[in-house]
Amino acid sequence: MPALEAIIGLEVHAQMSTKTKMFCACDNDAWNRAPNTTVCPVCMGHPGTLPVPNAEAVAKAVKASLAIGCTVATQCHFDRKHYFYPDLPAGYQISQYDFPLAKAGAVTFDVLENSGRVREEKTCRITRLHMENDAGKLTHRGTTTLCDYNRAGTPLMEIVTEPDLRSAEEAVAFAQELRRILIAVDASDADMFKGMMRFDASISLRATGTNALNPRSEIKNLNSFKALEKALIYEEKRLRNLWEETGGPLKGNITVGWQDDEEKTRMLRDKEDAQDYRYFPEPDIPPLAFTEVDIEKVRSTLPMLPRAKRAHYVSLGLDDAQAFQLTDDAALRRLFDAVYEKTKNGKRTSGLILTQLLGFLKAENKTIADAPSPEAMLELIAAIDTGTISANAGKDVLLLMVQTGKSADAIIEEKGMQQIADTDTLSKLVADAIAQNPGPIADFKAGKQAALGSLVGWIMKESKGQADPRKVNELLRKQLT
Repeated sequence: MPALEAIIGLEVHAQMSTKTKMFCACDNDAWNRAPNTTVCPVCMGHPGTLPVPNAEAVAKAVKASLAIGCTVATQCHFDRKHYFYPDLPAGYQISQYDFPLAKAGAVTFDVLENSGRVREEKTCRITRLHMENDAGKLTHRGTTTLCDYNRAGTPLMEIVTEPDLRSAEEAVAFAQELRRILIAVDASDADMFKGMMRFDASISLRATGTNALNPRSEIKNLNSFKALEKALIYEEKRLRNLWEETGGPLKGNITVGWQDDEEKTRMLRDKEDAQDYRYFPEPDIPPLAFTEVDIEKVRSTLPMLPRAKRAHYVSLGLDDAQAFQLTDDAALRRLFDAVYEKTKNGKRTSGLILTQLLGFLKAENKTIADAPSPEAMLELIAAIDTGTISANAGKDVLLLMVQTGKSADAIIEEKGMQQIADTDTLSKLVADAIAQNPGPIADFKAGKQAALGSLVGWIMKESKGQADPRKVNELLRKQLT
């Protein structure tokens, strides 16, 4: 049996973050609504109704296309894709086939070690991005199937990759990076829990070192990264065993369904070809046309993409895991960026936000949503930088901010934590320290510089941590040298 490698490609369906559906004015947010309450004659496919493309959805699809490096077509059109299933009220889906919105892109992504360090950089080519409307949702209860059409007509982007992925690990890493990009450009909320991003994964095997594309198994019903990974691992193992039994790859393309509760795939049918869907141009929607000026105008609005953001944070001295942590959490990123803008010190900002703040939140069983606001964090920074409190006292203040929700200034005033900085008061403390600690004094005069630390510690204890340690150090050296 030859050494085999997996050949994987994905079809990613992402719900666009628009107010209304793809071709009608129904609310696009059908999550947790009573069944069949966000529907109308258009999305229910009633005869005589006319679909009208959602301009916001088209704009977001163009933006997403550019963000993943695709070339946007100056002209494209919608097609009817025919299949009969209870969740498709019109009996066809309005999609795109011969003339999609965009083609030929690429997404560069990182495969990580368990530690969070980047192990290797990979690139997956994008075949196309096209727009379509979603079907409804079926709920199976024994021999009964219930149809909820709230989701019918939801605007989708379908992003189809080339078969460039070689493992379940790579497929998940790519899908995660794609999700980050779609969120960053506000094309999709990509909330996996709400079903806003779903995958169909195709996998085949071939002898390592060859270029053959053998018949493939397409896995349906993948709605999480965990399901994507488990399904691909399972199906690769199944195909390897089949190759060993039969002496070769699959005889033809097949479609299987992932059974989440059983963690295995189940044969559904032979894979459909394009002719099975009887594609033809949608007669009720004219072609869409864009000028190069239109496209470049959208390109100019693209924000910094996640990969560039991570490179920026690494340049500030953060490690790979911290950079991913910030790009994956918008609220945490806003706090970090606000503090860094004030301090211009990546290490200090990382210590304050990613170590101290997150540590205190975890200890209090709170999340970043419960964290002090950026304005409150800047108030704390100002109190430290102006010498109102010491850096060590700042940790105590931050903990109390997390626990109570109060501002830094209010806590400092309430607890009497203001730092002692006036020379007269500190000089008296220094004189007391010299008088009451002859041993360390002798050690320091004998050349042991570390002895000065015990004197500073004594003064800090006597002042209940409120003495300015920098000034204390200066005064001690002045007195003893």
